[in-house]
Amino acid sequence: MDFDDVKAELGILMTRMQNEPEDRHELYMMVMEKLNEMKAYGMPLPDDLVQLEAALEAEFAADMRGGAEG
Repeated sequence: MDFDDVKAELGILMTRMQNEPEDRHELYMMVMEKLNEMKAYGMPLPDDLVQLEAALEAEFAADMRGGAEG
């Protein structure tokens, strides 16, 4: 897989995230899949996407904790 192709796909994902905030879980899964794919190919992971994945994961975990309490 070409790194430029991966960068283009990630750009599309970021655009979709801005245009479709109601699909945050789906986009999180897509970002996570893409990062895992990049890891498998030994490619460097973009720091901003790693941070985005962590932030979304923390947000969803907080939602789950909040939903379990209330």
